[in-house]
Amino acid sequence: MRLRSWKARSKRALVAASLMTTVVAGTAGWAVGNEQQPLTGPPPGTGSWRADHALGMRLPDPATASPARIAAFFDSLTPTQRRELLVRHPSVVGNLDGAPVALRYEANSLSLRAGRARERARSTDPDLTPQDHERARSLVARYDELLAPGRQILAFDPRGRGQVAEVFGDVTKAQHVSVVVPGSDIDLSNFDRAKDEYGTPAGMARSLHTTAGDRTAVIAWVGYTTPVGLGPDAATGRLAEAGAPRLARFTQGLTASGAPRPAVFCHSYGSVVCGLAAPRLSASDLVVFGSPGMRADSVSDLHTSARVWAAKDDSDWIDRVPSVELFGLGHGEDPTSSAFGARRIPAERAQGHTGYLAPGTDSLRTFARIADGDHSPVDNRPTGARS
Repeated sequence: MRLRSWKARSKRALVAASLMTTVVAGTAGWAVGNEQQPLTGPPPGTGSWRADHALGMRLPDPATASPARIAAFFDSLTPTQRRELLVRHPSVVGNLDGAPVALRYEANSLSLRAGRARERARSTDPDLTPQDHERARSLVARYDELLAPGRQILAFDPRGRGQVAEVFGDVTKAQHVSVVVPGSDIDLSNFDRAKDEYGTPAGMARSLHTTAGDRTAVIAWVGYTTPVGLGPDAATGRLAEAGAPRLARFTQGLTASGAPRPAVFCHSYGSVVCGLAAPRLSASDLVVFGSPGMRADSVSDLHTSARVWAAKDDSDWIDRVPSVELFGLGHGEDPTSSAFGARRIPAERAQGHTGYLAPGTDSLRTFARIADGDHSPVDNRPTGARS
């Protein structure tokens, strides 16, 4: 009997995996040649940081020191010592989870200015190609935008496709903090694009902050290498596995620097990252929307103390992707299914895969309640139930 049951489950999984491949290929085609190499390890400039003994002490290793250790280290420094490290190692300080938030803003401003100067020089370098010149001019414009007055850049790493985190509100004074984790096709160049605004982490974060109010700060976090297109990277957990420790460390750094435990909002492939990071996340709430799965069969499999919420609107194309994980392909149970056990978030007014934080939607209104610390369930029915 057990053998027949196992064979039946395996057969259903194989059929579902085949169907998932067909759906993805039929929707947009496999993104051939777009396999991404994940950015891992400590911040750029770590080698120089490790070799710096100018303060008469060994600096904590960014690769091994916990965010709590980093926070304690900076607490032990004088303002002058902090500034010395900021000026000598802006790329490390600006990306060091646990370092003071205001210091990271200033460090990233220095890094962006240095990057802009470097790319300006490259844009007219006669030894470079016209394509190199065009790329350099594009980066100069990008850095100009990020250096605009009022922008708060909590992380900036130009390596690869580039990573960034931007804050909306005042993290140091907010009673509540939220983090938005994006899905595929997001990087330094487009995390705040005007087109499809509410499909970008910056647009989502800005909308959530506006709706939740000033008691809540919201961070758009692009701290992992996202998949490009609907190809093998999007269908497997490889990039999510590389990104999960980075997300966990980022949330730990927030709490180590004095912020409250954040609510983490995870869109699309970002929910795969959040699912894998869940046991180590310093989070009050874990909210997934437009999710292909979290690499877990149920909330209990996430091994988290955070409240888990899920939303999916009926017009979201992600609903056509079968809920299966087999031989590394697919991401498991639908978080909005009754079997998964997450708290249901209404999303009847959301449209498509990127409309969950559009103004006027029931999903945004509920997200804002969660972000603002309202922990009461919005609906006591099991997820997936219909009235």
